Amino acid sequence: MKEQFDVTGMTCAACEANVTKAVARLAGVQDVNVSLLNNTMMVTFDPEATDTKAIMEAVDRIGYGATPKQAAQAEAASGSTGPSIQQEWDARQAKLENEQAGMKRDMWWSVILLVPLMLVSMGPMIGLSVLAGHDWGMVSAIVQLVLTTYILFFQRHFFTHGLKALVRKAPNMDSLVAIGAGAAYVYGLWNMCVMGHALSVMDMELAHQMQHSLYFESAATIVTLVSIGKYLEARSKAKTGDALGKLVDLAPKTATLWRDGQEVEVNASDILAGDIVVMKPGQSVPVDGIITQGEGTLDQAAITGESVPVEKTVGETVMTATINTNGTFRFRATKVGNDTTLAQIIRLVDEAGSTKAPIARLADKVAGVFVPVVIVIALITLAVWLIAGKDFAFALSAAISVLVISCPCALGLATPVAIMVGTGKAAEYGILVKSAEALETLHTVNTIVLDKTGTITSGKPSVQDIVLLDPALSADEFLALAASIESGSEHPLAKAVTALAKDKGLEIRTPDSFAATGGRGIQAVLNKDRWIAGNAAFMGEEHIVLSSQAVAAVERLASSGQTPLIFARNRRVAGILGVADTIRESSRQAIREFRQKGIRVVMLTGDNERTAKAIAKDLDLDDVIADVLPTGKEAVVRQLQEEGRRVAMVGDGINDAPALARADVGIAIGAGTDIAIDSADVVLMKDDLMDVNTAIDLSAAVIRNIKADLFWAFFYNILGIPVAAGVFYPMFGLLLNPMIGSAAMSLSSVCVVTNALTLRFFKAKQVQISQTQTETQKEPEIQIIREETKEEPMMTKTMKIEGMSCMHCAGRVESALKAVPGVADAKVNLEKKEAVITLSENVPASRLMGAVEEAGYEPVSLS
Repeated sequence: MKEQFDVTGMTCAACEANVTKAVARLAGVQDVNVSLLNNTMMVTFDPEATDTKAIMEAVDRIGYGATPKQAAQAEAASGSTGPSIQQEWDARQAKLENEQAGMKRDMWWSVILLVPLMLVSMGPMIGLSVLAGHDWGMVSAIVQLVLTTYILFFQRHFFTHGLKALVRKAPNMDSLVAIGAGAAYVYGLWNMCVMGHALSVMDMELAHQMQHSLYFESAATIVTLVSIGKYLEARSKAKTGDALGKLVDLAPKTATLWRDGQEVEVNASDILAGDIVVMKPGQSVPVDGIITQGEGTLDQAAITGESVPVEKTVGETVMTATINTNGTFRFRATKVGNDTTLAQIIRLVDEAGSTKAPIARLADKVAGVFVPVVIVIALITLAVWLIAGKDFAFALSAAISVLVISCPCALGLATPVAIMVGTGKAAEYGILVKSAEALETLHTVNTIVLDKTGTITSGKPSVQDIVLLDPALSADEFLALAASIESGSEHPLAKAVTALAKDKGLEIRTPDSFAATGGRGIQAVLNKDRWIAGNAAFMGEEHIVLSSQAVAAVERLASSGQTPLIFARNRRVAGILGVADTIRESSRQAIREFRQKGIRVVMLTGDNERTAKAIAKDLDLDDVIADVLPTGKEAVVRQLQEEGRRVAMVGDGINDAPALARADVGIAIGAGTDIAIDSADVVLMKDDLMDVNTAIDLSAAVIRNIKADLFWAFFYNILGIPVAAGVFYPMFGLLLNPMIGSAAMSLSSVCVVTNALTLRFFKAKQVQISQTQTETQKEPEIQIIREETKEEPMMTKTMKIEGMSCMHCAGRVESALKAVPGVADAKVNLEKKEAVITLSENVPASRLMGAVEEAGYEPVSLS
């Protein structure tokens, strides 16, 4: 069972790690993904071993809060179809805005109060006489105390969250700030008391010393600067969801329905499955559906990334958020609310941003132990300087600097921020990455396995060549006959033949009889002629002899990557059609890009080996595996993995499901509205193999960004903590002021988030080139080849037959004889009670006479 929770109280990567560890320890919990960016947690658990209550209690025990997201469940239970994705997004944005407003208010009050505090405490050092001098010492201390107390009150969340987490043995970044600022505040308060006592006993030297040892400004500055950093960080993190927000905003808020014979404008959320929606030019499609009337031209760029508008007519599907640029039509709503294409895209992008990439595990492990280690280092720093003979103020200053300069946030934010921006950017190109792990793995792929049909090719075969072997037929006549014969078949090759005939305006007639042999061919009767159509093997099974010209034509077509369809009329080959699935120009370019990256490209196909090798040679592929059934593709992927290859499988996501699941990264291409393919890690919204190249490039860019952030985060802490502890003080006199340390800590988090946002400028130039090439590509011309045949010797025999009494009997005898292999033709003369049989090969007399006997008549003689 999988359930999502909203988590409250998290402020840094250490919080994220603490929550993850607390829930992962529960019996029955299989997987935990905690997102600091979204303040959410996805838990996969065994409901028989644990439940949501136990999960919530585990989170509560360490000082945080967790509540299950019940909105979607309640909606599903009630049968509501409203766009809860939009509502959830609005609620999330409202919550973020409220939080940012609160942070901004407290930050500005702290800054306003910090200005006079700094003038009072630091003014005398720069020549400003604000409450300066011994006479004003106690007044100055009281003013500093009051101002600092107010500032700490406005920033009290550091103490409420930090100290609570510390008590529950799950310290976080707030704990570091609370300890550091609290220590400075308490130390200042102690020194103020000592100063008051010194003044009461007239010890002016001690009072003067204590007046300059108040640490109130350090405590106030620490929390103020950190709050400024957290506010800027929150604003930057909000921008990481810009792509998601743009997707949410694509759906129109209103729609026009056709009800009771008139148009009615309603909220898009009120549309129900089955409603008829009216679309006019310029309007956005509010839900998914099927066109029932009219036609239009839809701009699908926002969903699929296609730059060219697509014409849609009756019976075709339309997707939410696509724009009707031209035409008027009506469609029946089929998917509404959370079921629409747009809603599924948003859900996938949102969930991907909340998942963990393998590279994040190192940062999570470090963040999980980071805060306790920092506290220990601070205590050691304090003790070492006291042992070394320094006064308590010096030692405390160094310890506080260690606490406030340490920043687990930079470590924890490096990966999730980049992943969220990367998945959002991918969605803009119609690439849906379902997990952070898939996004990270993509750039390490060194072998790509491609399904041929629908991936490399368009998936729609077309007639490429016509070979005429009957001199009495023209190309159009032969094509019309072939289309008529194939009209009863649902096979893709048959549809290619009939489609061409329709495009040429040829007459397609219905055969008198039709029978199909799966995977082999068909038999039909048209105009009293018996036709057999299929591959060479089927011709052999039917004892139809191919002439040398026909054999040469079949071999030539197969070697060029086409599938030969042989058509025989009355057992003589009339012609051959070469049918092939056309290769997309974008596929050619994508394969070139893969090879330039050093990626091995393997093509899998169910075609015969000769056809497959012809395509492989044309595309310059590294390897091709032919005659592969869908069940065998998974074995090929597994074998490549056993050889140590990192494999990405690209297929249509249906027949290739086992192989997609087995691959290191499964990529479903051209999924259209069926984007929720469980077996794939990445779903491409349009039929363009170049999007795989874009996904790989984006993966590499995201990982470079993450590595850079992690490097600087580690480097910052490795360098900053020793400097703050005063390691370089004995040699270089270098010591870090706690206020500077707090500013540096805040700046590091802001820099990490800002660097991740640079991914928004990623450009997929290769995709644009691919689209341009595809647009200029011309349809392949059909090559008509006429091959003259030599007359082959034909044998004629005459059979005397008794028992025939009518033309029906004559027809039965003719059919029985024509069905005998080797019989080219048979004509019955009822008056003479004989049949003239034309043979294309030597047929035993017993077989001919047996066929007549089986038909119910008596053969007398054969000469």
